[in-house]
Amino acid sequence: MAAALTTALLALPLTACGSDDDPAPASGAAEGSGTPSRGDGASAEPSTAPSSPEPAGTTVPVYYVGDTPQGPRLFREFRRVTGDPLAAAAALVTDGNPLDPDYRTLFPGGTFTSVAVEDGVIVATRDDRDWQTPGDLSEADGALALQQLVYTLQGALQQRLPVEVRVDGEADFLFGTDTAGGVANAAPLDTLGLVNVTSPEEGASVGATLKASGVASSFEATVPWRILDADGNAVLDGFATAEGWIDKLYPWSTGIDVSALAPGDYVFEASTDDPSGGEGGGPTVDTKDFTVS
Repeated sequence: MAAALTTALLALPLTACGSDDDPAPASGAAEGSGTPSRGDGASAEPSTAPSSPEPAGTTVPVYYVGDTPQGPRLFREFRRVTGDPLAAAAALVTDGNPLDPDYRTLFPGGTFTSVAVEDGVIVATRDDRDWQTPGDLSEADGALALQQLVYTLQGALQQRLPVEVRVDGEADFLFGTDTAGGVANAAPLDTLGLVNVTSPEEGASVGATLKASGVASSFEATVPWRILDADGNAVLDGFATAEGWIDKLYPWSTGIDVSALAPGDYVFEASTDDPSGGEGGGPTVDTKDFTVS
């Protein structure tokens, strides 16, 4: 069954690895075209077909950890991989090499020897028990590290199947959690960053128009944004409107005229709206460095 699944996944067009669970990004070097809504809180994002041929491979969502007023949460990056997308996505989690320097992984290195689907469960196999207990991780960080793996593999597969870790053919613990029977994804609003920038991607180069997009759960669906210069000064600001709020993360997008900006390096910043004026810990913020060419 695992071999058949891998073959089927690799046969999918690049536009498919953004399913209703994790739509592919709207723009950027590692993008695929978007697809409809995601069940964990990020619905469909608008897509733009690439203007030049893209390298062979598959675009997969990979979840990393970033800091928020609510504590560490998961943020999504889209990465282009070759070979088995499940195994490649798992390797990106454990390697801990996100494009965005504000993100990190909680995994202490190591690898999974294989990842496959068996009887409705995503099975990630280890060859030792190094990650059986949290080690230097707190209980909360261990649980979030497990969710990094769960959300990433579910996104790569495009199905919300539970994840089980095995050693020597038997279900095992991961960072102190028994994975026997499979671990489900935790509630999105308790696990994901409440705003996440999909486009521009970290390090993107843009022309006269910056196409910004992402997902958010923000007060009254308002997503404030700013563009900062190299000194941290805001040179442009505005807001986007998401497709909803309260119950999950919803897509937002906007086009920004940057033709008046001098060529150079800038930061795009999106945040949740904060009607409390900071009394609740302040807004969740996600940033991406980009260049105006």
